[in-house]
Amino acid sequence: MTERTGPDAIGQAAQPAARDAAEDAMRRLARLQPGEKGSLFTSDLTVNEFLLVREAGFRPLGLVLGSSVYHVGLQLGRWSKNQELTKLSQAMYQARELAMSRMEAEASALGADGIVGVRLDIEFKEFGSDIAEFIAVGTAVKADGADPGPAGTWLNNKGRPFTSDLSGQEFWTLIRAGYAPLDLVMGSCVYHVAHQRFTQVLSNAGRNVEIEPFTQALYDARELAMSRMRAEGEALEAEGIVAVQLKQHTHGWGGHTTEFFAIGTAVRPLRDDHVIDRPTVVVGLDG
Repeated sequence: MTERTGPDAIGQAAQPAARDAAEDAMRRLARLQPGEKGSLFTSDLTVNEFLLVREAGFRPLGLVLGSSVYHVGLQLGRWSKNQELTKLSQAMYQARELAMSRMEAEASALGADGIVGVRLDIEFKEFGSDIAEFIAVGTAVKADGADPGPAGTWLNNKGRPFTSDLSGQEFWTLIRAGYAPLDLVMGSCVYHVAHQRFTQVLSNAGRNVEIEPFTQALYDARELAMSRMRAEGEALEAEGIVAVQLKQHTHGWGGHTTEFFAIGTAVRPLRDDHVIDRPTVVVGLDG
């Protein structure tokens, strides 16, 4: 992952090395090393995605994952105004970064050039409503004849395996069109939207009217998340970010506190000309 950029240096967590992975995970990775007796790859790609990734010139090495069980604390503030809860933003960011960096460490241990089909999930556990496991899972791949372009390597400009949440078909299309993934970039913002005063509630009763403070608060929160994702892409010197998703999560904080999370795949050009394959016309023979 690239160095994170957020409020008060959000995500400046130390990047765990491969040794931070659990010992049983490292033994599993050792069995996936090419040439090892009984080695075989594992992947969560579908059959079609697996074949398209191979067609793009990449060989799956194994399923890699990273996990972080994180306690998300509380933050006090003035609840009468709209505001970002920066400590919570930082916690959500840092926990994801830990999971992602551990997944990358597993990929590096396999000698991978990148990770495709990355999923980044959050699961709240029975330990408590404020304790969650952040999980990053993807398939590590090795270039098998694919041309990395002028860069001469598939590693990103931080010297780490590229990561991407694109499907196998999207990854194949990207490579065929002359682009390469750099990294999965993201931005997070936990925001508190101030409660309406009782007089405001009464004055709006029975009327169709925009609640402008709410509109502005949600607009600001989304913009913060998007701008942080964009800053990560700029740090990677990416040409753009594709397949951007903007998600909203409450995580049990209540209706007036929510997280806006932006995520997408930063890409770079492999060559100057970008040729898009025309779809093949298939005529059915049924009646």
